[in-house]
Amino acid sequence: MRAMVDHMDGIDAELRSRGELVEGQGLEGPSATRTVRVRDGRREVTDGPENGSREALAGYWIVDCASEDRALEIAALASVCPGPGGAPGGDPVEVRPVMEEPPGQ
Repeated sequence: MRAMVDHMDGIDAELRSRGELVEGQGLEGPSATRTVRVRDGRREVTDGPENGSREALAGYWIVDCASEDRALEIAALASVCPGPGGAPGGDPVEVRPVMEEPPGQ
């Protein structure tokens, strides 16, 4: 766990030093997740991620970088975060642009 935190802290420091970091947060694990939906006008709350997914959103960064290629480079750095035993995890990292305005505007 220490290696994972150190790795992510290093990426965070790089993003800050380059002026690319807009916002970022780590998130609690799947055991702290609550899934909410409304059915027939009633709120339903269940424990855990949707459909019991094994994948977890560990955190996020919003970055302001020069290009999509740079955003993909940052994602690749996060993907090699050490996993159990210290080996690079190779976990998937999603990259999406922030919506500037609603579609059709």
